[in-house]
Amino acid sequence: MAVTRTNVAAPDQLFQQIELITKSHSLRGSESLCKLLQYLAKQSLYHPDASLKEYQIATEVYGRNADFDPQSDSTIRVQAGRLRLKLAEYYATEGAHDPIVVRIPKGSYHLVFEPGQAAAQLQAVPPPAGPAPSRIMETVAPRPWQISIVVLTASLIVALAVIAGLLWNRKRADAVTESVGSVPLANGPLAEFWRPFIAGNGEPSVIFSNAAFVGRPETGMRYFNSASDSKASLYDHYTGVGEVLAVHSLDELFHSLGRRIRVKRGSLFSLDDANNTNLIFVGSPSENLSLLDIPGTQKFVFQRVASGVRKGDLAIISRDPKAREATTYLASPSSTTLSEDYAVVGLVPGVSPERFMMILAGTTTFGTQGAVEFVCRQDSVEHLLQQIPAANRKQIIPFEALIRVKIARGVPLETELVAVRVR
Repeated sequence: MAVTRTNVAAPDQLFQQIELITKSHSLRGSESLCKLLQYLAKQSLYHPDASLKEYQIATEVYGRNADFDPQSDSTIRVQAGRLRLKLAEYYATEGAHDPIVVRIPKGSYHLVFEPGQAAAQLQAVPPPAGPAPSRIMETVAPRPWQISIVVLTASLIVALAVIAGLLWNRKRADAVTESVGSVPLANGPLAEFWRPFIAGNGEPSVIFSNAAFVGRPETGMRYFNSASDSKASLYDHYTGVGEVLAVHSLDELFHSLGRRIRVKRGSLFSLDDANNTNLIFVGSPSENLSLLDIPGTQKFVFQRVASGVRKGDLAIISRDPKAREATTYLASPSSTTLSEDYAVVGLVPGVSPERFMMILAGTTTFGTQGAVEFVCRQDSVEHLLQQIPAANRKQIIPFEALIRVKIARGVPLETELVAVRVR
């Protein structure tokens, strides 16, 4: 696939754009993704007509052995999916006004360079023929409720765009399945970790949180209180940015493992789902209320702080802390910039004996996103598997893990395994 760079910029400007992305908050701390982006840029610009294969990337970028088999090891597909997500995050935030947009199209590892939104508008709109008439404009400061509406509208557009992408990818996956038949199970740490959810013919259900609110953005919103609020005023069609991006990561992961997922919001969850399918819960019990109806984690549990300066804040409580381990884990205080959160990754038995549930939940939406990204990366999953002493290669045993998530500008940058408990 040839690189699209006609009338975009010179090669040195394209490389400058790549360097700008690698130094951004979105990719800070992701050295492996930065290496992958730089390599793909060189190959795309210097060898645009050459085929770029997973084997070549695995051996030249990640130093894999010559016996690397892309059919059984999905590392490169997963890394490319993570890089696509990080590029989307970058251009949705700090790179929104960049003159050059970098994309990795589905089904290819060659980069595509396109004009940014501002540059495209300048190219599309010709300059006026003569001087514009002067006008006196009155500057009016926006009101708080107007800002709220703009922010919520922008968030809704981003969420709809991501969901539309998921539906499109699923439609493509359906077409591939119909044409080539079922895909054999992959091997490697990610496949081992997710084996309960990719074995067999059933599709796991991803239940994402959508907390119940009352009120409206222009007048103020708060969590629904069943003791004092009428259900007539309840709104359950909101979810966090982290949950939306988390579902996208899971869809990319399962696609790379040759499987699909079903996505359902928490308010539509039923016990029939628990009996008939394996479940992946995205979001804490404070947001994903469906977790309150089923057995959840036992070693690391979510509770509100009962007293002190952090009273009312959501915390993760360790019920049997080991030596030098804390009992309570909290995100950054609400009075400061969110820079740290904690999350739980737990594989627990399902309601039916043959079913499993995966719980991926932080105390904030970005902690939840960090937990999902943790279980979608081969290096972190491989480290986690090493901490489960009774795990075997045929079936991972139930466990609960506590994760620390470093956050900058609303983006999870780094995750660290804090503690593991085997069920």
